[in-house]
Amino acid sequence: MPSPLHPDKRRFPLHVHISVMFTFLLLLTGVVLGIFNYRQTTQVILSSSEKVFERIEQDVRLDLQSTYVPIRHLLSLLADNPAAQADGLEPRLALLKPFSQALKDNPNLASLYLGYANGDFFMVRPLRGDALKKLLNAPTTAAYQVWSIERRAGDNQVHSQSLFYDAALTRISRQDLADETYDPRSRTWFSSALEDPNQITTDPYVFFSTHNVGTTLARRSDNGVVMGADLTLAELSATLAKHVVTPATEIVLFDARGNAIAYPDSRKLIIDDQTVHLSKAADLSPAIGALLTGHPEGNRLEVNGRQWIVARSSMQEGGPQGLQLALLVPEDELLVDAYRMRWQGALVTLAILLLCLPLGWLTSRLLVKPLHALVEEADAIRSFDFNFPASRRSPVLEVDQLSLSMARMKESLGSFFRITDSLGAETRFAPLLQKVLFETVKIAQAQAGLIYLREGDDQRLEPHGLIIDGTPEALSSFDIQGHEPESSQSPAWLLQLSRTDNLVTHLGFEQAGDLQRVLLAIDSPRVHLIGIRLRNRHNETVGLLVLLLADSGSQSDLEKLRPDRIAFLQAVSGAAAVSIESQRLQAKQKQLLDAFIQLLAGAIDAKSPYTGGHCQRVPALTLMLAQAAAASEAPAFSGYQPSEDEWEALHIAAWLHDCGKVTTPEYVVDKATKLETLNDRIHEIRTRFEVLKRDAWIGYWQALALGGDAQSLAEQRNASLAALDDDFAFVARCNMGSEAMAGADLQRLNLIAQRTWSRTLDDRIGVSWEENRRQAATAAPTLPVNEPLLGDKPEHLFERAEAELIPSENPWGFKLDAPRYKYNRGELYNLSIVRGTLTREERYVINHHMVQTILMLSHLPFPGHLNSVAEIAGGHHEKMDGTGYPKQLKREEMSLPARMMAIADIFEALTAADRPYKKAKSLSEALGIMATMCRDAHIDPELFGLFINERIYLRYADQFLTPQQIDAVDPLGLLVKAGLAA
Repeated sequence: MPSPLHPDKRRFPLHVHISVMFTFLLLLTGVVLGIFNYRQTTQVILSSSEKVFERIEQDVRLDLQSTYVPIRHLLSLLADNPAAQADGLEPRLALLKPFSQALKDNPNLASLYLGYANGDFFMVRPLRGDALKKLLNAPTTAAYQVWSIERRAGDNQVHSQSLFYDAALTRISRQDLADETYDPRSRTWFSSALEDPNQITTDPYVFFSTHNVGTTLARRSDNGVVMGADLTLAELSATLAKHVVTPATEIVLFDARGNAIAYPDSRKLIIDDQTVHLSKAADLSPAIGALLTGHPEGNRLEVNGRQWIVARSSMQEGGPQGLQLALLVPEDELLVDAYRMRWQGALVTLAILLLCLPLGWLTSRLLVKPLHALVEEADAIRSFDFNFPASRRSPVLEVDQLSLSMARMKESLGSFFRITDSLGAETRFAPLLQKVLFETVKIAQAQAGLIYLREGDDQRLEPHGLIIDGTPEALSSFDIQGHEPESSQSPAWLLQLSRTDNLVTHLGFEQAGDLQRVLLAIDSPRVHLIGIRLRNRHNETVGLLVLLLADSGSQSDLEKLRPDRIAFLQAVSGAAAVSIESQRLQAKQKQLLDAFIQLLAGAIDAKSPYTGGHCQRVPALTLMLAQAAAASEAPAFSGYQPSEDEWEALHIAAWLHDCGKVTTPEYVVDKATKLETLNDRIHEIRTRFEVLKRDAWIGYWQALALGGDAQSLAEQRNASLAALDDDFAFVARCNMGSEAMAGADLQRLNLIAQRTWSRTLDDRIGVSWEENRRQAATAAPTLPVNEPLLGDKPEHLFERAEAELIPSENPWGFKLDAPRYKYNRGELYNLSIVRGTLTREERYVINHHMVQTILMLSHLPFPGHLNSVAEIAGGHHEKMDGTGYPKQLKREEMSLPARMMAIADIFEALTAADRPYKKAKSLSEALGIMATMCRDAHIDPELFGLFINERIYLRYADQFLTPQQIDAVDPLGLLVKAGLAA
């Protein structure tokens, strides 16, 4: 399913849709019109073809009639001519003139002749062509032939002769024809005429002499003479040729036996193989054959995949059974005009389409251009860009209305988001309330605005802000009171508003109550009041927003009170309510965080009564130093102008700078002597010295009992006791760790440690399983056993867990050299500490609290503006030369607040009066030590100079040090000692 944020690739621009639709409509119109025109034209052509067929049939009928009727009349006139009844050639020649005239008048008449019952025959034939003259061997000037056959009665002799006459009927020549076989009595025309009193017409046939296709018309006279006329049908083929509708049109005239009588190509009518005879009409073409042998459906016929339109009719003329006419026209040729008109229509449609496509494209682009602008405007709105130019007006009403609606929506959204952004950007509560009032008063075009807020769980609404004519006003100056929303003593408008989300009402001066002074300030005795309830995310009422509009009595007042404007104010007030609630929640969260931070710092201090107050004093001193740096005009601090968020980060970091100490054992932090753990083990050593002193007394009494000299034994005893007391006093001094141990002291301590004492009790019973596990590393000695007075035993070594080791490549950049053992409780090892009370292992445990501090703070989900807390808090034990811990950072790798923390932590530690392992330093002593540290590049020189020059130490001393610690300080001498002054 496609995402609504990402457009589907199958979708196309509107102008493409319009163009496609326009093109489709044009094509559809063209196709519909083309089909309609094609069908109409086809119908017209088919209808016309029927009329054409009828006309062709009529023309053929008329041709037949015009051919046959004159001959019939001629036969009727000449059949009874007296010369026709004569015997012999000479009297019969009287017929030459009327016969020649008849032949001249009837070009289709091939010959006129008479047949007699005795077998005589008399014919007059026009010689109309050279071919015929050549066939008859006639002179070239001959125009007529007279063919005469006479049979003499009794001897059956046949006298046949051919006489040739010119156009003037002058005889040119005569030829005798020997071996004449022609007998008219054997001819069908003669026999049929004798049997029929009327004129007869033979079936068409091929003329014997001329091989022309024709027919014979004959009539019997009263005395049995038959007169005949040979009629050629060649003109019928010419007539049919004239009526060929299309190039492939097939038209044929045939008789009842299927013999073709007339055909446009007359050469195909006669077949001259062994005998000369007429072609069959079905053999002229496959289409005609299919028509004559098949059964076409209606007037259509399909032959070899081609459609033909056919017509067939019968005619009475032309033979005993008449003639038939068949006409076949290929549909594609008949409808070629329809096809042409169809394709012309298609081409015209295509041409119009090609002409209209650019016009449609341009028109659609012009129509959708405002829509494109609206899309860009909508995209700009989606991107919260409300300064995008408004789209142009469109000639399309709906698009124009959409454009106006979009402009109004953009204006409303722009105003809404500007307000919400403005409200969201404000991080202080009081300015936030003023901004809420200012923006809503501006939107509503009101003269005054008032906001009430609910405090805590109380339902009472107290006024918190007032704006009149765009200027904040003090609430005390207008004596505006708080109200219970549902109290009967509350104003009427407030009671109504407690039951609805918003309220629009009117107030006169008398009904204004404690708002009367506001009405006086805006100089309006009557106002329109818009009240909107402010709700939080839990739909709880957190306050009220009241807007007062001067009632001018004009129409513009009603415009300001339109429901859509009230709805917009409601939306803005909702955002304002969320901002107010967010500010309150944020303030409470900050209070909670600050209380938690101080709780944790107090817990760290309370964990060790000797470091109590450290986590409270360091933030105070850090803040003093930061304020002095921010106010300083020295070049080193010119760029240090902390924002409110940076002050908050510094505050939190200062309070949590030692939060890792919660993981540090108290007995390490509070270790006052070298042998102290949970208890001071000097008491165990004291006991051993007491045992040795008892041993001295026992030895004295045993020697005395054995008879020894009492005085010498007493002196020896007293010397041993004095030596033991002196050695223990030395060990006790070594245990204090207040001064550095010299080499001679270490040698003496080792000599004392070599003294032994006798242990008779098993030290592996009555102890923890963990100590038993460490003791198991060595075999148990046989009691009694002599042991060193100061022992370093295997069970004094505590192995470090693998999980406590920090890899050299760690994401935090820690660079701590971890000792092999977690603790070394060896007595000689601890007493041999050169300076202080901590072993190397315990110093690592102390230093490791910085690792824990950074880890703990790094895992807290601080907001973005507090991301620097871990860096600031975790750098106060770093040194400017890179020899500090836990990251061995140099000065340029540390932020200015982190370097401030280092100075504050050192100064507080030096001057603290609650440390068990040292006395508190005076001001001069502490600052002298810090000056040396500054010279040795342990602390920041510029910050130390600021610390001295601005007398920050004195401000701190007045607040936190005892009067005894505050002594005279030489600032210049300190700066010289620190290397900051000559």
